[in-house]
Amino acid sequence: FSQKMLEEAQPKCFADLLQISGLSHGTDVWTGNAQDLIKDGTCTISQVIGCRDNIMIDLIRYGLDNAESFKIMESVRKGKGLTPEWEEHMREHNVPDWYIASCKKIKYMFPRGHAVAYVTMGLRVAWYKVYRPQAYYAAYFTIRGDGFDAARMLLSVQTLRDRLTDFANREEKMSVREKQEENAYRM
Repeated sequence: FSQKMLEEAQPKCFADLLQISGLSHGTDVWTGNAQDLIKDGTCTISQVIGCRDNIMIDLIRYGLDNAESFKIMESVRKGKGLTPEWEEHMREHNVPDWYIASCKKIKYMFPRGHAVAYVTMGLRVAWYKVYRPQAYYAAYFTIRGDGFDAARMLLSVQTLRDRLTDFANREEKMSVREKQEENAYRM
């Protein structure tokens, strides 16, 4: 899900990654909302509402009162939407219609601080995976090695790919052990 979001949103900077983290942890903020706005060119990943904090900061930048901006953010992030009075104030301050419509769809929003923590951790993990792969995989398979079978890992790459294809083409449900094995192959 998050990988598809990255492909569609085309992040350009760290702040865009925070948006994606927020969007992937919210309810009704990506699918049928931000995703459509980006696809149709209405706005970019940096302009959509990605985290709850964006609402308050954006509304203050549009000129709404700080306290009112906070109240709107709190209502929207909890899925309670906008009052007609808030919507009128937003229009008076030239908040775009797409932004108002987006606020009305949101059911839950992730806080920016949590998005920062997730993205920072992701970057740390990625750094180790790229620059210290032995340490990364030693730690990974020590902690999450349930599906790791050293004897199978020594098989040819084609044999492992065939096994992954078999998993993908299965009609019946995979066992827990098979899911763990599949995950180990993808590492």
